[in-house]
Amino acid sequence: MMRKSFDEQLAMLNRELINMGALCESILAMAAKALLENDLELAKKAPELETEINQKEREIESFCLKLLLQQQPVARDLRVISSALKMITDMERIGDQSADIAEVVTMGSVSASDETPHIGDMARTVIKMVTDSIDAFVRRDVDAARAVIACDDVVDGLFNQVKCDLVARFGRCSDKGECALDLLMIAKYFERTGDHAVNIAEWVVFSITGRHEEDPA
Repeated sequence: MMRKSFDEQLAMLNRELINMGALCESILAMAAKALLENDLELAKKAPELETEINQKEREIESFCLKLLLQQQPVARDLRVISSALKMITDMERIGDQSADIAEVVTMGSVSASDETPHIGDMARTVIKMVTDSIDAFVRRDVDAARAVIACDDVVDGLFNQVKCDLVARFGRCSDKGECALDLLMIAKYFERTGDHAVNIAEWVVFSITGRHEEDPA
């Protein structure tokens, strides 16, 4: 009976993590759309979602600590709970980075254009990484998680391309320096968001296998 109750609580934890992941996907997609479509009103909606994500992090953290204190989790369960605690930290940071992107957009001095195509590619790649890392957790899919980890090199390559785009853009039109700097900052936020998606994927792998990806075989 005690095990059944604990399993029900773990299932609840699973649902809450999925809900928080969905919020992260939403705010990131919102920030990217606001950037690519120069939609300042959409960007202004990001803080509300960020607040929801922060609240969800506190709720899940409290729930995990309750499970650790009131239950006697076996090794597998302990991995799931400890991984959840790590994952929500990265999810919260994804919310922060997305809100930061939206805040830069609301200033009105930034606009992605045909001269900076790679920032759109970068946004779409990072959104997919976040979505796939959450999906890997939901499906308990180690291979999908590892695919997210491998995608980090793609994002790093796109970040370098964005820098080249912006240098060329600034060279053609030096009075666009502020916009170029803002776009570079946004690209860095996307790059950091990709890092957090990788972290989530690594914790998914650990929760299933008990091994970190960087551990020797």
